[in-house]
Amino acid sequence: MPEFDVVELGPADHPDPGAAAPDFTRPLVTDEFWEDRTLSRLADETDGPTVLVFTPMTGSFLATYVWDELAERNWDDRAGRVVGVTASTPYGIKRFLDDNEYPFAFFADPSNRVAASYGIDHDLDGMTGISEPRVAFFALDDDRTVEGAWVANDWPDFPDYDALEAELGLE
Repeated sequence: MPEFDVVELGPADHPDPGAAAPDFTRPLVTDEFWEDRTLSRLADETDGPTVLVFTPMTGSFLATYVWDELAERNWDDRAGRVVGVTASTPYGIKRFLDDNEYPFAFFADPSNRVAASYGIDHDLDGMTGISEPRVAFFALDDDRTVEGAWVANDWPDFPDYDALEAELGLE
């Protein structure tokens, strides 16, 4: 395993359970195509909770670790819809999906503005003007009300997935 320093990210100002999750429009990328989609439309069309999963750029070890874990735990069968949000472009996401067999779709947010609207963006050390989302999970109902949330405090930081599943209602 490579050596790296743990970086404290400081406080996040994310929506808590009971709050409305910010709406946004971004390209929603699947293994077949992509198209602009609003979160509100996606949540409204989904039976059961919509789980937003924020990860760093696709292909990073953090993103790959999270998505491998969710696929192994069959989250696609346990939530209404699980969808990623990443600072990658649609082309980068498509390559990521081609290289892996994840049953999930991803919102492409290269500007990282969605993460900023959720209060979970952080600047990358030594890269002026470059930011990415923290690892974060939000379970939303069909009106985008946050039902459960977990947000990383450190880089890298991963949840206790058993506890997270309980928090998000995926038991």
